[in-house]
Amino acid sequence: MVHGLLRPDHAHRGQPGRRGLSPFRQRPRRRTASVRLRGRRNRCRPRRIPRGGRNPPLGCALAGSVEAGDTGDLTEGVRSLATIRLLGPPEIERDGEPGRQPRGRKAWALLGYLLLAERPPSRRRLAELFFADAEDPLGALRWTLAELRRAIGVPDLLTGDPVVTALDDATTVDVLLVGEPSTAPEALLSLGGELLEGVELESCPEFESWLLVERRRVAGAVEARLRQNAVAHLAAGQADQAIPFAARAVAINPHEQGNHELLIRSLATSGDRVAALRQIAICEDLFRRELGIEVSTSLQQAATQSPAPLSGRAAAVSQLQAGRAAIVAGAVDAGLQCLRQAAALAVQCRDKTLEARALAALGGALVHAIRGHDEEGAIVLHEALLVADQAGERSTAVLAFRELGFIEVQAGRRKTGDEWLAKAQALAESDEENAAILGVRGMNSSDRSDYPTAFEQLGESVELAGRCGDRRQQAWSLSLVGRAHLLRGEYGEAAAALAESLDLVHRERWIAFLPWPQALAAELDLQAGKLDVAVEGFEQAWALGCQLGDPCWEGMAGRGLAMLNTQQGDHSAATKWLDLALTRASTEPDRYQWVHAHVLDAAITAALDQSDHDRALQLAGRLSTLAARCDLRELLVHANLHLSHLGNPQAAQTAQTLSTTIDNPALHQLIADRQS
Repeated sequence: MVHGLLRPDHAHRGQPGRRGLSPFRQRPRRRTASVRLRGRRNRCRPRRIPRGGRNPPLGCALAGSVEAGDTGDLTEGVRSLATIRLLGPPEIERDGEPGRQPRGRKAWALLGYLLLAERPPSRRRLAELFFADAEDPLGALRWTLAELRRAIGVPDLLTGDPVVTALDDATTVDVLLVGEPSTAPEALLSLGGELLEGVELESCPEFESWLLVERRRVAGAVEARLRQNAVAHLAAGQADQAIPFAARAVAINPHEQGNHELLIRSLATSGDRVAALRQIAICEDLFRRELGIEVSTSLQQAATQSPAPLSGRAAAVSQLQAGRAAIVAGAVDAGLQCLRQAAALAVQCRDKTLEARALAALGGALVHAIRGHDEEGAIVLHEALLVADQAGERSTAVLAFRELGFIEVQAGRRKTGDEWLAKAQALAESDEENAAILGVRGMNSSDRSDYPTAFEQLGESVELAGRCGDRRQQAWSLSLVGRAHLLRGEYGEAAAALAESLDLVHRERWIAFLPWPQALAAELDLQAGKLDVAVEGFEQAWALGCQLGDPCWEGMAGRGLAMLNTQQGDHSAATKWLDLALTRASTEPDRYQWVHAHVLDAAITAALDQSDHDRALQLAGRLSTLAARCDLRELLVHANLHLSHLGNPQAAQTAQTLSTTIDNPALHQLIADRQS
C-alpha cells in the first residue's frame, strides 16, 4: 500500500514524556491451554519416525513433571512427555515414540475443537455438535472424553461442565506453539500439514464449517510466524538461516508475492543469485498461469544489490535530511535513494545512532511512500531495531516496532502485529508515541470486529494526539472511529467522526490521506440518499487515489461508485467498477486485506442482486478463505450469509455461531432479516 492508512511520520518530532503515560489496556485473553518450552533436551530418546519420516518430536523440548496421583504412563511417579500433534495426520507421542491413540475420528475432532475453542464449551453444546445422532449423546461424549484422557495420560484433563482444557508442562500441542512468542524457531520448521489432516465428519456439518475456518486461520498464523523469523534472520545478516523459513512460507501460501520476495532476498543475500533469479522466474510463471497477473517490480528487483555509496558523517546527515524532505514533498524515488545512501554512509562512519535513524526513516518510507515494498521495508526496520538496541535509541525502536506492527496488521496477521505493537507500547513515553501506537492497535481491533476494544484504543489515541497537537494522528484515528460506527449502522456518530477527520485533513493539507475519509463520508451520503453529494465524494476519492497510485483508496472509491451505480439501477456499470476495484485492491503484495475483503463482499452482493450465482459462489469462496486467514470475523460472517443464500445448508448456522462474539447491532439485524 502506498499511502493506504498512511501513518504520519513521528520519527523526527519526538516529544519527551513521562514513562507509563496512558498505558495501553488490553483485554486479557482466556487461555485454554498452557504450553511452555523447556531446555532439558537430554531427556529425549531416539524415536522411530512414523508415517514415512514425519517431523521430529516437539516434546523433546519439554521437561516432565511429578504429579502425585496421576495414572497412565508413569514410572516411579514421573510423568512421561506427551506431544499432541494436530497439524498433519493427528497423533499423540510419548517421549518421542508413538503412544496410545484415541479411537475414532470424532475423538480427534473433539480434542481439536476443545484445544482451539475461544472459551470452554458446555457438555450439551459438545453433545449436540458431535453426537446428535447417538442414542445417548451425553453418554457418547463422556466415553469419548474418557478415551482422550486415557490416550493423553492426564486423568483430570477435559473435565467439568463447561469442559476445561488445562494442560500441564509435560504436555505440548503443536498447534498451540504457533501462538507462543517464546517458541523456538526450529519448532516452527517441524510443524506438519493442515489442521486435523484426514479428519472429516460428514455427519457433523457444523463442525466441518468450524474446521474449514480454523484450518485457514491456523495456516495464516503459521505463515506469519515463518515470515517473522525469515525477516529477523535477514536483518541480522543470517540469510542462510532465513531461507528455510521463507521457503516454508512459500509452500504454505504460494499465491502471496511477499513470501516469494522474502525467499528471493534470502537467496540473493546468501550469495546464491542464480537460485534467486530462478525463484523469480518460478513466481512469474505461477502468477501468470494461475492468477493472470504480473508480479510486482519490487519482487523483480529483489535479487539486485544496491550500489556502494559515498562516505562521511556529514554526508550521511545531509542525505538523511534530504531523503526525509523529498519523501514529504512526494519525490519518492529521490527520497529513497537519499535514505539508502544515508544508512550506508552511517555504517561507514560507525555512527550507530545515525544509522538507526536512517534505517528507520528508510523502512517507514518503503512501507508508506511506495507501493509493493513492505517486505524490504520490514527487513530494513528489523535492521533499525538491531542498531537502535546497540545505540540505546529508544524512540527509534518505538518507531520501528510500531511500523512493523502496522505491516502485520495491514496484511491481516493479527497475532504478530499485536506483539510488535505491544513492544512499542512498552517502550513508548510521549503522548505522541502512545497516540500513534494506539491508533494502529485500534485499526487491528476494528479489522477483526472487536469494536469495544477498538473504540477504547482509538478514543485514547484521539485524546492523546489532541493533547500533543498531532493533528494528523487525530485525523487518522478519527477516520477509523467513523468507519467502525458506519459498519455498526451508527450513522450519526460516524458522520461526526468523519467530519472532524476531514476538517483536520484539510487544515493539515494532507492530500495523501484525503481519499480515505472522503470515501467513507461519501458512503454515509449514499446511505442518506444524497446521491449528488455521494457521487462527487466518490469521484474525487477515485481521481486522487489514482493520482497517488494507492490501491487502497482506489479500491474503496471504486466500491463506492459501484454501490452508487447499483442504487441508480445500472448493474452493468456497477459490475465494471467492482471488477476494477477488486483488481486495484488485491494485486499489490502489500495490500490492505480488510479493504480487499470489503470490496469482495460488495461484489458478491452485486452478483446475487443480478442472479449471477456462478460469479457469486466463486467470489464467496475467495472471501471465506481470505476472512478466515486474516481473522476478519465480521466479513467471515458475511461470506457465510452469502453461501447460505447460494444454497449451502450449514452456512446460515455457521454465520449465526460466528456472530455471537461480535458486538455489532447492524450485523445481528442483518442475520435476523435473513432468517425471517
